[in-house]
Amino acid sequence: MEIKVLGPGCPKCQQTEKNVKEAVAESGVTASVEKVTDVMKIAGYGVFGTPAVVVDGEVKSVGKIPKKEDVLSWLNQVRISE
Repeated sequence: MEIKVLGPGCPKCQQTEKNVKEAVAESGVTASVEKVTDVMKIAGYGVFGTPAVVVDGEVKSVGKIPKKEDVLSWLNQVRISE
């Protein structure tokens, strides 16, 4: 599983990355978490608000800090569909 946290590094983006990493650790899912700060790469996802979270190429959240519970539900949805 590939998770990308999109954002320039603002406090909201940092909190989003923290929540995502904590959720991955709790879930037991094998996933790589990558921070994407390049504005052009972020725009390539069709995202124009940050922070944003992309799970396996699918944009899951834009413009807000997702709760850890939200991230856990995304991870479980992906795991179930595999």
